[in-house]
Amino acid sequence: MGSFFIFLHDWRNVWCNFIRQKQEDFLCCFLFYLWDKVGEMKETVTYWIELSDYDLETADAMLRSKRYLYVGFMCHQTIEKIFKAWFTSLKSDVAPFSHSLSYLAKKGDFYELFSDEQKDFIDQIEPLNIEARYPSHKERLLKSLTEEKCSEILSKTRDLQLWIKEKL
Repeated sequence: MGSFFIFLHDWRNVWCNFIRQKQEDFLCCFLFYLWDKVGEMKETVTYWIELSDYDLETADAMLRSKRYLYVGFMCHQTIEKIFKAWFTSLKSDVAPFSHSLSYLAKKGDFYELFSDEQKDFIDQIEPLNIEARYPSHKERLLKSLTEEKCSEILSKTRDLQLWIKEKL
């Protein structure tokens, strides 16, 4: 009977060592997986920032060439992409497939971080994404987008983008 208990004790030790090793293997694999995901998320954040920068440069080029309709559109695109960078940075997840700035900010849990002035600006440029795409809205929109108005939108876009970049 004593040898049976020794056998059980030895078997328990072998089993516990086996489980411990599997836990270490799992933990190691999981850490490598997380490390890889962090790398992917950093690449995705960088991707969105670079696109945002490109769109801001395009908005500036549209202002210089007096294509005011597209200044507003590209400013919206600039903010949308920097929001997606911020979302990805905060959530470590893929940003939603949406053009709605307020939706992206609320889903990313950063809408409440904006000042009232920034929220007003987001509300101002929100429709420029859709209205620039559809002919029925273009005429009305073109009348409201003067050089001065577009310069102001571009300046506020640049300020908001920079403010967000400082948080990334």
